[in-house]
Parts: sequence; C-alpha cells; structure tokens
Amino acid sequence: MIRILVVDDEPQIVRALRINLKARGYEVDTARDGASALHLAAHHHPDLVVLDLGLPDMEGTEVIGGLRGWTNVPIIVLSGRADSTDKVAALDAGADDYVTKPFGVDELLARIRAVTRRIQPADSSPVVKIGEFVVDLSDRSISPDVRLTPTEWQLLEHLIRHPGKLITQRELLHDVWGPQYQTETNYLRQYMARLRRKLEADPARPQHLITEPGMGYRFRP
Repeated sequence: MIRILVVDDEPQIVRALRINLKARGYEVDTARDGASALHLAAHHHPDLVVLDLGLPDMEGTEVIGGLRGWTNVPIIVLSGRADSTDKVAALDAGADDYVTKPFGVDELLARIRAVTRRIQPADSSPVVKIGEFVVDLSDRSISPDVRLTPTEWQLLEHLIRHPGKLITQRELLHDVWGPQYQTETNYLRQYMARLRRKLEADPARPQHLITEPGMGYRFRP
C-alpha cells in the first residue's frame, strides 16, 4: 500500500486530504510543520510527500532540501503561491510537481497517480507506447521505424524515464546539453518540436510530450 505524508498547517485541508486519500486506499501520515514532516519522513519512509510551502517553522523549500539530502521520494507541492518564481524555486529544490491552491481534489489525485506510476526498479528498461509507436529504451529502437538523433534520444529518454513528472527547463538543459546551457530554452523548444513532429499524431496538439508553460515538460503515458 502506498504511504503518503501530507504536510500542511491548515487543518481543513489536512482533514479533506486524509479522508479522500484513505477512501482511495492510501495510508496517510500528517504533519503541521517542517520539523515534524522531516521526523515522520525519516521514521515512516513515505512513498510520496504532499507539501505546503508556507509552514510555521520553516519554508517548504527547506523541507524539500532536507528530504533530498537522503531520499528521492516524490514530492508534490501544494501551495497558495501562484507566482512562477515560487514554482521554479520549489522545482529547482527538488519537487516533482506543483499544484496551486485552491485546487480540485480530482486534479490532485490525478497528479498523485501520475507521480506514483513512475516509481519503478532502477534497473528497468521501459518499453512505452507513444500513440502508434513503441519505444524501447533498452536498445534505442522505435517501431514502426523512426530515426532520432543522439540528442533527441537523450531528451526523449529523460522524459520517458520519469512518466508524469514535471521536469524543469533548467534540469533538462543541464542533463541533456550540460551546465553551460541552462538558459538556452530555445534549444528545448526546437528539439521538442522535432520529437512531436516524429512521434505525435497531431504535433500542434500533443497528447504525450506536454509543455507546462514557463515551467518545463512532462511525458504523459
């Protein structure tokens, strides 16, 4: 059973999330501040953390940093801060996704399902479908036959290996092109457009290689 740690100092939100998550078969722990969250995470080892940024004792980004010091547990930020600067800071700190308050429970549950689906053995070599195409990352093949450049493969693989996860522009540029390219967002736009032309049925309305404006990209299985 998947265990979720909910970290928020608003009792009504914690109560609503606990009820909805338990009704869907999740185990739920709750914390009202950052110190309690870090203590619970260290002792109960959750499979997912839902985290508010505005905590009474520390910033949510500090909690993310504390978790990232020892675990790769998926983190979904749930915050009333809608400014893109806050979103980028949380994602750069190590969050996997960002949901703005007020939020719909159905949307949050969908984000939780998307993030937990990507939890898989580290040595797995996924075979995934993108529309009519089957992508095998173990031998870098696509059928029916599609040819990708080495950079296109690297970008596609990075997205596919993290299904449902929002990956920031900076992270993709760093991991695919190198640290000196972290501001070259035009590279991403050009290569994502190439991948969509090759793999999406309608490149103008992609169903799998999704842009999150101003934030990054995600692969939707």
